[in-house]
Amino acid sequence: MPIDLYYMEASAPCRSVMMTAKMVGAELNLKKTDLMAGDNMKPEYIKMNPQHNIPTIDDNGFYLNESRAICAYLVNAYGKDDTLYPKEPKVRALVDQRLYFDMGVFYHRFGLVYYPVMFSGATKLDEKALKDFGDALDFLEVFLGQNKYAAGDHLTIADIALLASASTFVATNKTVFDKHPKIQAWLETCKSEITDYEETNNQGAEAFGQWAQSALAKLESE
Repeated sequence: MPIDLYYMEASAPCRSVMMTAKMVGAELNLKKTDLMAGDNMKPEYIKMNPQHNIPTIDDNGFYLNESRAICAYLVNAYGKDDTLYPKEPKVRALVDQRLYFDMGVFYHRFGLVYYPVMFSGATKLDEKALKDFGDALDFLEVFLGQNKYAAGDHLTIADIALLASASTFVATNKTVFDKHPKIQAWLETCKSEITDYEETNNQGAEAFGQWAQSALAKLESE
């Protein structure tokens, strides 16, 4: 029975779930959830997810939100092995650290730069937020100097989550990684290993990029 995924294509967290599901062979029933139209505030949605955010899954009555938790669940429940989310304690701990880094630093700092302009009417990019975002990119560059992948010697859900974020950054600003050659190389490696990458991630990343660039173009014209 397919897993219902409540999502928006432009959302990086939603796309990380889509990529993970594709990699483990879990079938998704995609349910577009328009936050702007308030789909996430309907009583039936809040019953599943009181936080009313996306993504949310319904796996035969098992409800779960938070994309990184969903990715881990999909590997644990549907993966043929533990490659994408290794069970060995030290390896898993490193994967977890990178997932928390993606959530609390990498993608979070991107949002602090662009979300005020896109959603809150800010009239310029915040200089401190830009600096902090640059530091986050440097952190990933350092991590990738230690390993070929984000958390070791093969692709894991840490790479998938970070890839969803990083591809969103590139779609928003094509030069974002010009000073980060290890990130650039890692991006290309990951893209080549993700099943149906164009469908599961790139189309949505480009959609977000167009949205962001439209907001930035208005900013520049004011």
